Amino acid sequence: MPLAVYVLGLAIFAMGTSEFMLAGLLPAMAADLGVSVPDAGLLISAFAIGMVIGAPLLAALTLRWPRRRTLLAFLAVFVAMHVVGAIAPDYGVLFATRVVGAFVYAGFFGVAAVAATDMVPVGSRARALAVVVGGITLSTVLGVPAGTLISQFADWRAAFWTVAVLTALAFAGVFALVPAGRAAAAAVPRLRDELRAMANLRLWITYGAVSLSFSSMMASFGYLGALLTDTTGLSEGWVSLVLALFGLGSLIGITIGGRTADARPFTTFYIGMAGVLVTSAGVALLASSPVAMVVTIFLMGVAGMATNPAVSVRVYALAGSAATLAGSTNVSAFNVGNTLAPWLAGLGISAGFGYPSVGWVGAAMAAGALGLGALGHVLHRRAVVPVAA
Repeated sequence: MPLAVYVLGLAIFAMGTSEFMLAGLLPAMAADLGVSVPDAGLLISAFAIGMVIGAPLLAALTLRWPRRRTLLAFLAVFVAMHVVGAIAPDYGVLFATRVVGAFVYAGFFGVAAVAATDMVPVGSRARALAVVVGGITLSTVLGVPAGTLISQFADWRAAFWTVAVLTALAFAGVFALVPAGRAAAAAVPRLRDELRAMANLRLWITYGAVSLSFSSMMASFGYLGALLTDTTGLSEGWVSLVLALFGLGSLIGITIGGRTADARPFTTFYIGMAGVLVTSAGVALLASSPVAMVVTIFLMGVAGMATNPAVSVRVYALAGSAATLAGSTNVSAFNVGNTLAPWLAGLGISAGFGYPSVGWVGAAMAAGALGLGALGHVLHRRAVVPVAA
């Protein structure tokens, strides 16, 4: 695997840390900025919305730019937004930096995924994508707890400075290692070709599977802390350990998926989503058993993240050479799932079914993802058989 692919993963780690770290900083930020905690929480929503909109929009606007120049421009803006955010005098300025930062993060993610797949042989695309997407997993396992720790010893602004420094290091790595031009066989993309590639039913079915596969896992993960303390009866100290085990399982899962998804994307997806369905049901049924819950959450991380390279590699296979816009829309699909999951799971809790109900919501989403995966598989076979004949 080229070192440049790992540098792109480092950049995603730094930027992903910014995406998730606010979960541990909200009380301190609210007190410092003179706003309520729910108002501070809107900074998270602003980032998510910016990700959904920014990915395809920036992909289209920078389509004909050289990839390295595009990546460096996005990183430079991201660094600037975090420097401004670290010294922001009020809530409005910080809110604006979060929206702009999310835009360029989304744009970087989409272009980085395409750049990574261009730097490796076709049979290694899922592994390259696993490295890039693995940066997000590392940001939840290491980046978010580290950001919270830094804010406790300094303040929340120090966490923003840390993200700015990490992103600047990634900027240097991209400048030094990512090729300046495109792959020798790659033509300069045209927006017409990119839009034509998007007019593919199988691609949109895959996007649906992307959203549901990710949200099926996040439905339980989003309320995991409350579930473990309220229903399972674990102390807050154990919650951190279980979250770390989930992160470890995610790293294992995305590594396995990266190894198998190139050759067997549908099989990898079916096994992973079946695992999420079973473990989600386990969350609902075994919520009162601490040992069973610890094991279940770990296995959910393994199964859920194994599907990520499988669905992503299908997007790039369906898009073919016109993959920039399709890949960026894939980022939006993941973030739609990230937004959908806590909302739907919260409906069950608000309806009085308790925290274990999030497991049934996740299981239903996993079943829906399996259905879309099967539909996409059928359409794939119908498309392949005439070509083979």
